[in-house]
Amino acid sequence: MRTRSVLVLAFDGVQPLDVAGPVDVLASAARFVGDHEHPPYVIRTATVDGEPVRAAGGLRLMPDVALLDAEIPDIVLVPGGPGAADPDPRILAWLHDRAPRAERVVSVCTGAFLLAGAGLLEGRRATTHWDSCDELARRFPSVEVDPRPIFVRDGKISTSAGVSAGIDLAIALVDEDYGRAVANQIARLLVVYLRRPGSQAQVSVQLETQVARSNPLREIQYWIADNLEADLSVPTLADRVGLSTRQFARAFADQVGVTPGRYVDLIRLEAAQRMLTDTTDGVTRIAHRCGYGSAEVMRRAFLRDLDVSPTQYRSAFTPSPVAMTDRAEHADREGA
Repeated sequence: MRTRSVLVLAFDGVQPLDVAGPVDVLASAARFVGDHEHPPYVIRTATVDGEPVRAAGGLRLMPDVALLDAEIPDIVLVPGGPGAADPDPRILAWLHDRAPRAERVVSVCTGAFLLAGAGLLEGRRATTHWDSCDELARRFPSVEVDPRPIFVRDGKISTSAGVSAGIDLAIALVDEDYGRAVANQIARLLVVYLRRPGSQAQVSVQLETQVARSNPLREIQYWIADNLEADLSVPTLADRVGLSTRQFARAFADQVGVTPGRYVDLIRLEAAQRMLTDTTDGVTRIAHRCGYGSAEVMRRAFLRDLDVSPTQYRSAFTPSPVAMTDRAEHADREGA
């Protein structure tokens, strides 16, 4: 087994969870693979001059090495935080000159601004925290900023959204290095989602859309999410809140930001994505549980909004035994 070296940058104003989350994931790999003499990862932290830094929130971080003296690691991990808004030019210079020689370069949250400032994201697809995506795109127009996924991998460079997305990306790195079983064991140990796919949206439908101002419409939003198998047609929903179809459709779109039909589509799609990655239920059963009626109707919804079929989605983001279960279900007639 090969030991991989990891260098974690730290600076004044770094977000401590951007450091601790991925580091804890990588360090936990030693519980399941390797031994004391051959650990899976050797992790070191670095500041520009080797002096302690004050993280956001006041936590004091003691580095292992001065960045300017550090050897080129296998993995460079660049966290974000308020300090990323005004980085030390020496950090950008080091990233520009030396980070490309690493096997992989990873940023967490607004650490993407450091990579972009060093020229490492030019012409690449990238993401960051949803609240900073517009700013990243404005400051670095040559970067293809995608605000939707929790992390993006473009060649040897990976960028991720907020704190929890950094953990997801670190788990994906372990999966790539030491296999799905080790990655899943770490996820269970840390009590986190078992390998959220990078394509998963940063914000759920219920958070991304607005919560209705009026109580009846707000309650119908919650009822929709809890009753996916029910008749969720606009006339039925309008009847539940005591409005005419036209009144309901107009009020819902005004307060929630999308039409009732589109809201139902998005809620069902999100639930189906979750079931495909979290359960071993067949595609047909998931389609019925989510209110699609048939696997074919769900397949069309996936192709329309995600450009992949349910089987392709599951195969990409779940362990092979689940994917094998799907492939065995010929009755589903779900094209791969």
